[in-house]
Formats: sequence, C-alpha cells, structure tokens
Amino acid sequence: MDTIVLEVPLPKELVSMLGFARAQTVQTIQELLVIGLYREGRISSGEAAELLRMTKREFIRLLARKDIPYFAYSSEELAEEFKAVEAWGKES
Repeated sequence: MDTIVLEVPLPKELVSMLGFARAQTVQTIQELLVIGLYREGRISSGEAAELLRMTKREFIRLLARKDIPYFAYSSEELAEEFKAVEAWGKES
C-alpha cells in the first residue's frame, strides 16, 4: 500500500493526553481517522481493516474495545431483521 507522510501540527497537550510513545501515537491517530471514516459510512469495514493492516475480525474487535457498534440498526430495522429470521425459520 502506498503511503503519504503528512506533517500535522498538534498541541502538546493533545499528544500528552494520548499518553503513548510516538509510534503508538501514530497508530492511535491512524485508527481514529479510519474509524471516523467507517462511522461516516465513507468506507466499509473491510476497507477499514485493510487500511489498518488487520483482518476484518481484528477491526471488529477494535470497534468493540472502543464501544463502537459494528451493527448500527435502528429499532425498526432490527425488528424487520427479526421478522425475516422468524419467517426463514418457518420455511425450514
């Protein structure tokens, strides 16, 4: 994967809030950026995992550690899914 190095000025207070060494800070910023794109619906979970050089399963676990739902259903959508599962179960 091709990379671009960006120099982004950050307040020292912000970096110290992360409380990590430089390499870990870079990783955290990359994760936050990719998760933000994923949450906005601009990339899929597969694309997010690829950008972070991890498996899709690892990406789902990363979301869980940050209390970010992988499935973002509204209550109406969830009810429809349950109805579909019930109907599918009756067909078997």
